[in-house]
Amino acid sequence: MNRLNLRLAAVAGGLLFSNLIAAQVGSYAPKTIPPPAATATHVRITQGPELELASADDKSAIIRWTSDNPGGSDEHFGVVHYGTNPKELSQTATSHIRLNRNHSYTIFRVRMDGLQPKSTYYYTVDSTQATGKSDGVKSPIRHFSMP
Repeated sequence: MNRLNLRLAAVAGGLLFSNLIAAQVGSYAPKTIPPPAATATHVRITQGPELELASADDKSAIIRWTSDNPGGSDEHFGVVHYGTNPKELSQTATSHIRLNRNHSYTIFRVRMDGLQPKSTYYYTVDSTQATGKSDGVKSPIRHFSMP
């Protein structure tokens, strides 16, 4: 009985593995990886930044904003610099995003954790390429209060 189970597992594993490889080399697989999109000459925030959600239970908040598609590398990061003093935004939260080259805009959402209830936080947002190079868009300082 154990031999039969082992044999069935080997056959099933072989079929699964062969289907994964077939999916990677089939007619739908990309022939080449396209180069990065051209970097936008001027990126601007078109909506926000704004508080999307603040949760005292999770001690977290999400900041959302929309900007022109910055181009460059497909891998990007939304960045929020924040703190309880508007002159000292010493904390940083980031969120990975993959740009869609077919969209003229990009929506960023960044979650900040470990926030204190009944506190006011000040923040500014930015976005960077995977290399850490800024897209050159930085918001004015905004604020929100935790419940």
